[in-house]
Amino acid sequence: MANEAEETVRKLASHRGVHGVIIVNGEGIPIKTTLDNHVSVQYAGLMSALVDKAKAVVRDLDPSNDLTFLRIRSKKSEIMVAPDKEFILIVVQHPVE
Repeated sequence: MANEAEETVRKLASHRGVHGVIIVNGEGIPIKTTLDNHVSVQYAGLMSALVDKAKAVVRDLDPSNDLTFLRIRSKKSEIMVAPDKEFILIVVQHPVE
């Protein structure tokens, strides 16, 4: 499993425009990252909280539904978040014009 996760991170990080990839565990702690530790911890904490809120919104709108992907785009970056049962995958990239 760890080998598979490392390969996935490596593949994602090699894409053009990708600034960093972070895998976060269920407690909101980054367990694999291509960014420096401080930045990874900041993204992990904030995105974990946002994922929890987004999941609640999706369930409130339709109890039979569940959040599968979250995409946030700003002027400087685009953050793609794929929550799973035990992990959250976060990819930070420069937005494509």
